[in-house]
Formats: sequence, structure tokens, C-alpha cells
Amino acid sequence: MDITVRLQFFVYYIHVKSVHYQSYTFNTKLYISFVSNYNFEVIVIDDGSPDGTLEAAKQLQKIYGEDKIVLRPRAKKLGLGTAYIHGIKHATGNFIFLMDADLSHHPRFIPEFIELQKKHNYDVVSGTRYAGGGGVHGWDLKRKIISRGANYLAQILLRPGASDLTGSFRLYKKDVLQKLIDSCVSKGYVFQMEMLVRVRQFNYTIGEVPITFVDRVYGESKLGGQEIVSYAKGLLTLFATT
Repeated sequence: MDITVRLQFFVYYIHVKSVHYQSYTFNTKLYISFVSNYNFEVIVIDDGSPDGTLEAAKQLQKIYGEDKIVLRPRAKKLGLGTAYIHGIKHATGNFIFLMDADLSHHPRFIPEFIELQKKHNYDVVSGTRYAGGGGVHGWDLKRKIISRGANYLAQILLRPGASDLTGSFRLYKKDVLQKLIDSCVSKGYVFQMEMLVRVRQFNYTIGEVPITFVDRVYGESKLGGQEIVSYAKGLLTLFATT
């Protein structure tokens, strides 16, 4: 089974300092330890961040080789969707993982995704915080209520056939992911949700793996009024157009 493991290093989502250089190296080594039995590559998309991510990735190339640690940096922040497109162009495998690389998506779940896909030949396998024992660690009550509420509202309006629309820990068949990205028009938080709505629209199959999402130790999440308003607008747009 040819698995391309694509770990996201979208450092523009968090505010960190260069002292965390070693944490990126440790995180990547930990991720690789869970996929070492597969044919894999890690594609690093760094958007001109000042926190040492690219330098850490170059050191990892010396350890694992340029065929395993593939560096595809960009000069500036260009957004999540374009980063996906940029990464897909350079991915050589038949399957692609999309996940956060700050350990909020723990790599110990990776084998479960792969085994579930192999068993049922799913087009998409999505991590879920809201079914089968999945959950969240490190969020305050306000954040949990907002997340639950947003997901519940999306379930009612969109009926996507998946329990966690706003998560981003997923395994895709490469050709499926390419078609989904080509069809998506949303940006920001809504982009992940639209991806699963399009899965339903194109009659792709989807399986779910319960995961525990752990809030990042370093940096801070951006979830203010502007993000909530953007989410609401995007949700209504998807409801009206899909």
C-alpha cells in the first residue's frame, strides 16, 4: 500500500518564537516513528515563517533524506487552500494525510486511519472528536460550546454523513482530494467543512476514526468574532448552494 504522509507545517496559524525550533524536529521524528513501516514522505509547506520551521526541516532532511522530507517553502502566507494545492503537486503517493503538525493531531492514530481505509476502501477517512469515544483536551468551556454548537448547526443544515465537519485530521485518496479541492470555493475554517460536504455531493465514501484532539502547547488559536461570522456566512452559503 503506497501511503504518502503529508504533515502540515502551517506555522502562520500560531504565534511562536525561535526557541521552539527543537519542538518541530521532535514532533516530526515522532510522526515518522508511526509511519516508518509504510512508504511515506513528509511534505513541509512553510510560508516564510520566522520561527525556524524551515531550518528544522533542513536538519531532518539530513537524517531521513530528501526523498522522505520534501521541502516546498513559499515566500509568504498564501492561505490553507493554496497550501494544499501546492503540496498535492509534489506528492507522489496514492494517499495523502492532512493533519496539524503541532501534536494536536497525535500520530498514534495514523495506523488506525490506514487500517480502516484498507478494510473498506474508503475514499476519505476523517478523524472525529464527536463520536465513538473521540474528544477534546485542553479547551475551556466556551471553546467547547462554540465548537459543538458550530458542528451541530452544520449537521442540521448540511447533513454531510460525517460527525465532525470542522476537524482537519484526514486521510484522502490523492485523486479524490484533488477533485475536492478543485471544487471548493470556501476559505478559512469553512474550507474543511466544505470538503466533507463535497464528499457527500460526489458520492464518495467516508469512514471515521475517533480521535482525541489536544490543544497546542505553544502558540494560540485564532477564534474570535470575525472567525465566527465568517463561519456562519460560509455555512449559509453551503446550505444554499449544495
